[in-house]
Amino acid sequence: MNKKEEVLLKKLLSLFRVEAQEHLNAITSGLIELEKGTGEEQPRIVEAIYREAHSLKGASRSVNLTDIETVCQSLESVFAALKHKGILPSPGLLDVLHQSVDMVGRLIHEEKELTDSDRLKMRNLDQRLESAVEELENEAAEFVTPGKEPGKREQETARPFHPAYTSAETVRISVDKLDSILLQAEELLSIKLASAQHASELRTLRNTFNAWRKDLAKIKPGIRESGSKEEKVSEAVSLTSDPFIKTLESTLTELEKSAEYDHRAFGGMVDNLLDDMKKTLMFPFSSLLDLFPKFVRDLSRDVGKQVTFTVHGGDIEIDRRILEEMKDPLIHLVRNCIDHGIEYPAERERKKKPPYGTICLSIAAKDSSKIEIVVSDDGAGIDTAEIKANAIKKGILSQEEATRLNEEETLTLIFQSGITTSPIITDVSGRGLGLAIVREKVEKLGGGVRLDTKPDQGTIFTITLPLSLATFRGLLVRINDRIFVLPITNVERVLRAKREEIKTVKNRETLPVSGQVLSITRLGDVLELPPSENPADIIQVVVLRSAERRMAFLADEILNEQEVLVKTLGRQLSRVRNIAGATVLGNGKVVPFLNVSDLMKSAMKSISVPAVTATPDTKIRRNSILVVEDSITARTLLKNILNSAGYEVKTAVDGADAFAALKTGEFDLVVSDIQMPRMNGFDLTARIRGDKKLSELPVILVTALETREHRERGIEVGANAYIVKSSFDQSNLLEVIQRLI
Repeated sequence: MNKKEEVLLKKLLSLFRVEAQEHLNAITSGLIELEKGTGEEQPRIVEAIYREAHSLKGASRSVNLTDIETVCQSLESVFAALKHKGILPSPGLLDVLHQSVDMVGRLIHEEKELTDSDRLKMRNLDQRLESAVEELENEAAEFVTPGKEPGKREQETARPFHPAYTSAETVRISVDKLDSILLQAEELLSIKLASAQHASELRTLRNTFNAWRKDLAKIKPGIRESGSKEEKVSEAVSLTSDPFIKTLESTLTELEKSAEYDHRAFGGMVDNLLDDMKKTLMFPFSSLLDLFPKFVRDLSRDVGKQVTFTVHGGDIEIDRRILEEMKDPLIHLVRNCIDHGIEYPAERERKKKPPYGTICLSIAAKDSSKIEIVVSDDGAGIDTAEIKANAIKKGILSQEEATRLNEEETLTLIFQSGITTSPIITDVSGRGLGLAIVREKVEKLGGGVRLDTKPDQGTIFTITLPLSLATFRGLLVRINDRIFVLPITNVERVLRAKREEIKTVKNRETLPVSGQVLSITRLGDVLELPPSENPADIIQVVVLRSAERRMAFLADEILNEQEVLVKTLGRQLSRVRNIAGATVLGNGKVVPFLNVSDLMKSAMKSISVPAVTATPDTKIRRNSILVVEDSITARTLLKNILNSAGYEVKTAVDGADAFAALKTGEFDLVVSDIQMPRMNGFDLTARIRGDKKLSELPVILVTALETREHRERGIEVGANAYIVKSSFDQSNLLEVIQRLI
C-alpha cells in the first residue's frame, strides 16, 4: 500500500468509526427496547436492529475490517431468524447479543491488534451466536408470539426505514473544526472589548478638551493686556477661538462618533457570530444519555438488583464541552443510586415497595442561561448517622463537632473525598471518590450541586449548570491596586454599608443584610493580599451565593459589570486555589477570574493544626500487613508489591495459618485470597470479626471469584474491600490499602 492509499484508508476509517458508532447506538437501544417491549412491538424492533446490523456489516467490509464483519454477519443471522420465526429472544440470548455488541464497540475504537485472548472471546461469541441461530431455526412452529395463530408465519409489516436526516439538510463536520472556529470567534470578544475601551477613551479625551476650553474662556475677561505674563495668558486665551482649535474639537467629536458607531456595529456582529457558533455546538442531552440505559442494565444485573431508568428533557440542548465534562459525574451519580440507593428486590418487597427500583434523570431549563439536572431514586435514602460515623473514623470530624452538625451540614460531608456509606470497597464503589468528583467537576464548570434525602423514600441530587462556557458576565472589583472578576451568576447583590454595622458573633464578623445576618470576610484576606492602607468608613460589599450557601465579601471598590472571556490557566496551573481562570480587559490588562466555591471554602477554613516534627531519635514504625495466599506465585507477587511500597509483610499459606499468626503477632491489615485449604478467606474474615481484639482489623479479599453472590458474602462476613483479580493492578491495591490503614 502506497502513502496515498494509506492516507485514504485512514480517512475512511475515521469516517467509518463515526458511522459505526451510530449503528451500534441504534442496536444497543433496540436491544434495551426488546427487553422491555411487548409482543406487538417486537417485529418493528427486530426489523430495525436487523437493518442496522446489515448496514454495519457492509460498512466494515468496505474498510476491510473482517473481524467486525464476521460478528455482524452472525448478529444479522440471529435477527433474521427472530424476524422470520416471530420468536421473542430469551434473556440468555439477549445477554449474548449485548456481549457481541460490546465486542464490536471495542473492535471499532481500538486501533491496536487484537490479543489472543480477544480473538478467543470473539470466536466464543461467534460460536454462541451461530448456536443461537440453529436453535431458533429448530424451534417448533407452535412456539410463537402472543396473539399469533400456531404455525402461521407472521407477516412482515414493520415501519419502513427512514433516515434521521438527508444530505440536503445537514452536513457531517468534525467537532474539532467547529471548536476551532468557536475559539476564534470567542477571541473576537477581546477586540470588541478593546473597541469599547477606545471609544470610551476618545469620549474622555473630548470631554477633557471641552472642559479645558471652557475654563480658559471663563478667565478671558479678567486678563489685562499689559505685562509679559499677562500677554502670554492673553495669547493662550485667544487660541481658544483659533480655527485650528475648532477644527481639533470637530475632529475629536467625529472620531468619537465614528468609534462609537464602529463599536456598536462590530459588537453586534461579534455577538451574533458567537451566538450562532454556540448554537452550532449545542448538543441535545440525549446524545450523552444514549449510553445510560445499557450502563444501568449491565450494572444492576451485575449487583443483583432490578432497576428501571427513565429520562425526561433529553431534547434540551447544552454546550458540547459541558456535556462531555458531565459524562463522568452523571455516571458516578447513577452508579451510586444503583449500588447504594436502590435496595435488593427482597428488601424492597419487605418494605412494601415494587421489586423494581426507579432512577429518574430529568433536565430542565432554569432560565435563559442555566440548566438544572435532577438525578433521583426511590431507594433507601442516605443515613446521616453513617456519614458522621465515617467522617469521625476518617479523622475529618471530632465526636464533639459531629454532634453539633445539623442534617443539612451532615449531608454536605458526603461530597468530601474519602467519605462513603458503603460497607465494602469493590470494583464498583466504596472508595468515597465519586461524589467528590461530581462536586469538583460541577463547580469547575461554574455550577453547583445540592442533595436531598428521606429515609426509605429516596435521594435527589440537583445540579445547576450554565448553558455555555467561555463567555460570562463578570463583576469587576478592586482590592488595593489589583483588579479581580467575580462571575455574575454567583453575585446575589452588591451594597454599601457603614463600617460600624459589622458585628462580631462567635469569633466571626457578621453583617445584617435584608433582615438576615451573613458572615462577612475581607476578600483581600481570603486572597492573602496585604490590608488596605486607608480603610474607608463606608464599605462596599458583594453578597455571593454558591449552591445553597450565602456569604458577604468586603472589597475596596466595586467597579462595574461587563462581558468577559474566561481562559484556563493551562496545564501547568490546572488547579489554583480561589482562581478559576483569567480574562483580558479592554485595556489589555490580564486579571484573575475568581472561583466562588473556593472563596467560600477558604473563608470557612478553620485554623490549621501545627505540624509535629519528629526528632532524630524518633523511630517511625512501618505498617505491617499479613498476606494470606495458598499459591506461592501469587503470594510472592503480593509480598514484593507491598514491600516495594514500604510495608512490612508476613505471609500465611491459608486461613488457619493466618489466624494463628494474628493471635501471636501485631498487624495493621490483612490481604487474603478466598479459595484456600483448611480455612477459606470468608471463614477467616468471620473469625477475625468475631474476635474482640481483632474485630476492627481491616481485611481485603483479593480473589478470582467475580460473582455477585461472592461479593455479597464478602459484605456479610465483614470484609472491608473486595478486589477481583481480573481487574487487579498494584496501584488499585495500594490505593485501597492507603484508605483502610
